[in-house]
Amino acid sequence: MQSDELTIEPIEITVSEQDVATRLDAFLAERFPLYSRVKLRRVINAGGVKVDGKRTKAAFRLSAGQQIVIQLPELTNDGPAPENIPLEVLYEDEAIVAINKSPGMVVHPGKGNWTGTMTSALAYHFENLSTVGGPTRPGIVHRLDRDTSGVIVVAKTDRAHLSLAMQFEQRETEKEYFAIVAGVPDRDRDVIEMPIGAHPSNREKMAIRADHTTSKHAHSFYEVEERFTGFATIRVFPKTGRTHQIRVHLAHIGCPVLCDRLYGGRSQLTLEELSEKYEEDEVLLKRQALHAARLRVQHPIKNEPIEFVAPLPDDLANTIAILRKYRR
Repeated sequence: MQSDELTIEPIEITVSEQDVATRLDAFLAERFPLYSRVKLRRVINAGGVKVDGKRTKAAFRLSAGQQIVIQLPELTNDGPAPENIPLEVLYEDEAIVAINKSPGMVVHPGKGNWTGTMTSALAYHFENLSTVGGPTRPGIVHRLDRDTSGVIVVAKTDRAHLSLAMQFEQRETEKEYFAIVAGVPDRDRDVIEMPIGAHPSNREKMAIRADHTTSKHAHSFYEVEERFTGFATIRVFPKTGRTHQIRVHLAHIGCPVLCDRLYGGRSQLTLEELSEKYEEDEVLLKRQALHAARLRVQHPIKNEPIEFVAPLPDDLANTIAILRKYRR
């Protein structure tokens, strides 16, 4: 038996004078706020609600003194529970929302991360989100890794979702990432065009793999912005969108994203490592130094280009300031 077929004990309600002429579905929605109006209509249509012992329709207008008996299905945990988590909104209209995702925030629920996700925050702050991605991913068209900060565009309607998803699939979007890397590229700019597939031994990782069943073409263009002793800041413009693409490609050229545990072998950077002036081993950076700085798409309704820019977060800006001071 499916979970949405399980029912709780019948509930009896008497219609009061103040509810006269109220639609049946609206009446029930007010009294059972954890159930959506759509779910309640399904219960009514399936005969789970009776007024004075008779089945009726969702639009039925109530009268004082009528007896309502309702048998509700058990609540399921299909979608994310709304949580009052702050979100930095870069842009919003009737079709889309652009969010500057903070580092450490998981985009959607998954193993070990059922609360505190961006989808829970979205469910709290926005009444309407697209349903194309399923109940656990309302509004989510694309994603960023947990420790990557920056721009994510969210769809409010299914029409907007399908349009944006097609743009990502057809590689019609423009994406720009900012990264601090360990090591210094020997070229000012270059293209990394290497296929990416599943890692042969580590299920958490991806790897450069040619002629493997999981391998897919991957294309990244990068430009060096600043060079320091042992470090550099770069801009990366990925043409494709493979899992961990930027992280894998930069590690491949010997310049992994700074503090990338999976591909760089370290998870934090301390002040003492950058300058002998600091005697205390204070942590300067404790997440991968990767930021989705800019995203350009075609607006799904207005049919014109729209661009979202996320400012550099404090932890990366502070790290760069220290590099400029001690690693020139």
